[in-house]
Amino acid sequence: MKENIVIIPTYNEIENIEDIIRKVMSLDADFDILIIDDGSPDGTAVKIKSLQKEFPEKLYIEERSGKLGLGTAYIHGFGWALKRGYEFIYEMDADFSHNPEDLVRLFKACKVDGFDVAVGSRYIKGVNVVNWPIGRVLMSYFAGVYVRFITGMKIMDPTAGFICYQRAVLQTIPLDKIAFVGYAFQIEMKFNAFLYKFNITEVPIIFTDRTRGVSKMSTKIFREAVLGVIIMKIWSWFKSFKR
Repeated sequence: MKENIVIIPTYNEIENIEDIIRKVMSLDADFDILIIDDGSPDGTAVKIKSLQKEFPEKLYIEERSGKLGLGTAYIHGFGWALKRGYEFIYEMDADFSHNPEDLVRLFKACKVDGFDVAVGSRYIKGVNVVNWPIGRVLMSYFAGVYVRFITGMKIMDPTAGFICYQRAVLQTIPLDKIAFVGYAFQIEMKFNAFLYKFNITEVPIIFTDRTRGVSKMSTKIFREAVLGVIIMKIWSWFKSFKR
């Protein structure tokens, strides 16, 4: 059974993709990479395919036609990774906002410390965000306060997108029923893990906003999260979470 696979969704990440791949491949621990590219017109997929020759059986790409959303990209990647027997499955951005070196710390939290889910957290030790305007920091932080109040989860960074899942978590959560695609997708995944009583930990990281390329965040995605949390909570009253 292969152990680690890092899933990275991309759309127009030509400025970052080679550097992020090389950094992950240079880590002491052994990580494979699966890129889910949503039809990037800037040549992202072409660059990845050229690098596959250098990293055979370590670097994979799944191409989709058009922007289908972050959540559906990860769901696609989860299914791909489960089918191929990976034990630890990671979410990570392509733009270096997540430091690839922290993958090793997430791996240790699950492999050595025995947690089912390890979340790279911006807020478990103060506020560790670099290059964000104060308005966005406050919006993100208080989104966490709101999510904790509605859902009852204790996770300080419920919208985080830097995560390690043990395969059992993704086998248990009904991935075909996950409804949301943006920030709300990240909350919905953690809420499901919480309701199924998996052991979740937060690993402190420093989040650095992208310096190259264009952010995909929008007010529409944030609004989805605000309303989505209430919908998730109501849905949870009518579901069974036995495993």
